This record gives sequence, structure tokens and C-alpha cells, in this order.
Amino acid sequence: VQLQASGGGLVQAGDSLRLSCAASGRTSSSYTVGWFRQAPGKEREFVAALSVRTIRTAYADSVKGRFAISRDNAKNTVYLKMNSLKPEDTAVYYCAASLVGNYPYVDPGRFGYWGQGTLVTVSS
Repeated sequence: VQLQASGGGLVQAGDSLRLSCAASGRTSSSYTVGWFRQAPGKEREFVAALSVRTIRTAYADSVKGRFAISRDNAKNTVYLKMNSLKPEDTAVYYCAASLVGNYPYVDPGRFGYWGQGTLVTVSS
């Protein structure tokens, strides 16, 4: 499975941005996609996850109510819509996929496939 993340950029605080994660290769109708981020000098942290089959989602407390994860099955793409962005949201965002189970995992160890990161910079 190959994952291609895109949509990052430089925005101002309060703006919105939508990230995309396009999957190709050995995909199926039953997998989980997660978004993680890593800010400079910090560890990678969970942001959101979506079970494509069950549509169950999970969010980090820090983004709950501001970010929304969704999918377009026809395009094999999962989106992360980020609203009311804050400077502390600045990070490299990674998408990842798990082909095991139908649960919105939050543990990065559950994800066996990772895309390249896309940088999101939020200025104050």
C-alpha cells in the first residue's frame, strides 16, 4: 500500500486547511487510516483516525471539534479538514494505514504503512 499525503501549507491562525491521503496498491474496503503529526523537537502524536469500513472515528483531544476526518471511497482518499487552526497545530502531518481490523486505532504501532509528511505551518 502506498500513501500520498498532500495539502499542507502556510496559513494564519483561524484559517482552515484540508489534507488529503490518497491510497494505492493493495487496498481493500476494510482498512483504517490515521493522521499523525510531529512538531519540531517533539514526538509524533496521534491526530485522528477513521475506519473506512465502519466509519468509526477517533480524535485527539487537542483537535476535537476543530478537525474532521472523512473519506471518499471512490477515490481511495481520506481527508483531514482542519478548522480554526492554531500556531500549536504547526507540524509535519503524516497519514498511515492499517490493513488489520476495523477500528480507529490511535497507537502508531498499529499502522504498517506510512506516507511522506506534509508540512502545515500556522502563523499567529
